[in-house]
Amino acid sequence: MLVALALTGAIGPFATDTYLPALPLIVDEFSVTASVAQLTLTAFMIAMAAGQLVFGPLSDRLGRRGLLLLGSVGTLVAAVVCALAPSIEVLLLGRIAQGFFGAAGIVLSKAIVVDVGRGAGVAKAFATLMAIQSIAPVIAPLFGGAVVPFGGWRGVFWLLAALSAITLVGVLVAVPESLRPADRRTGGIASTLSDMGAVAGYGPFLARMSAFVFTFGVLFSYISASPFIYQNMVGLSPTAYAVAFTVNSLGILVSNLAGARLVGRFAPERILFTGVAGVATAVVYLAVVVALSPAGTLGLLPVTVGFLLLTLSIGLVLPNAAALSMQATRGRSGSGSALLGAAQFSLAAIVSPLTGLAGPHSALPMLLVMGTCMAVVLVAVRAMISRPLPAR
Repeated sequence: MLVALALTGAIGPFATDTYLPALPLIVDEFSVTASVAQLTLTAFMIAMAAGQLVFGPLSDRLGRRGLLLLGSVGTLVAAVVCALAPSIEVLLLGRIAQGFFGAAGIVLSKAIVVDVGRGAGVAKAFATLMAIQSIAPVIAPLFGGAVVPFGGWRGVFWLLAALSAITLVGVLVAVPESLRPADRRTGGIASTLSDMGAVAGYGPFLARMSAFVFTFGVLFSYISASPFIYQNMVGLSPTAYAVAFTVNSLGILVSNLAGARLVGRFAPERILFTGVAGVATAVVYLAVVVALSPAGTLGLLPVTVGFLLLTLSIGLVLPNAAALSMQATRGRSGSGSALLGAAQFSLAAIVSPLTGLAGPHSALPMLLVMGTCMAVVLVAVRAMISRPLPAR
């Protein structure tokens, strides 16, 4: 079941990273500017954030499995529409649908884990989920690079359609309904908004969600700035950059797997605090490296050491912060998961352009964004210590 849930949650990052190598081909075929082609990526991210706000609360009332199946079918159909798109407008609509329905897997996989687990088991399951999902950003660029030369940009969407079909089969075979009718919420839109407001206003949830979301903000700052850091300031070729990015991505995978084993021995909070300390150390280290380097240049080894420490530490924070957030939803796990995912992707959309404000030869904006996000994480950790979750 965890593998099937991980696949549903991996559709989003896979549909993003696999698609990136195809953007220049879309520009050429439809005779549009690069910014217009990039709208298909922006719209996808916005639709994914909005979709989570719909599927999450709705699942608290209707159950999880039916909506998860709907999401899998929707992503399959949307991928086919994109693959056959005769114009940029149709492609844009297909990407919006793909993001919206792809949100179902992200939000409902978290809610289902909370439905069937408690305590440290939830944190362990989240670590396993994220370990599997961490493979997606590692292999997605490789898949995209392999498909585009033979199948063009449309081949990428046929690949995503095939992955959606596999995900659909996985849900049908391995994922039962996890929310009993007796546990479902009742009421209409007003009740739904009330549920989301109750979760968002609950201090322990807000603290744990902030730790998750703003740690992800640190990670996305690195992801957004890394092409310019490695290629323009370190001097790597695009191929060498792909290797360096893959090595750093493996850091998250390794720490996710380690975290899944550590949860049985240590409390999730303790592992999270250790990871936060590591992230803070990595940010300070990178700031020192940039300060001591000549303007516009950086060394490969010190930068990679900093980024690898960052990803290894983040892999300890995110699963445990997500698990603790979901356990603080007060019986409204669908609404809590929706808020968690929507905030995560909204912050990512804000962070991405900020890291490039000073141009492609400066790491200062990345460090400022990382530092700001890290300050919020530290405040959230302080709040977590002062507002512990009740034992359950």
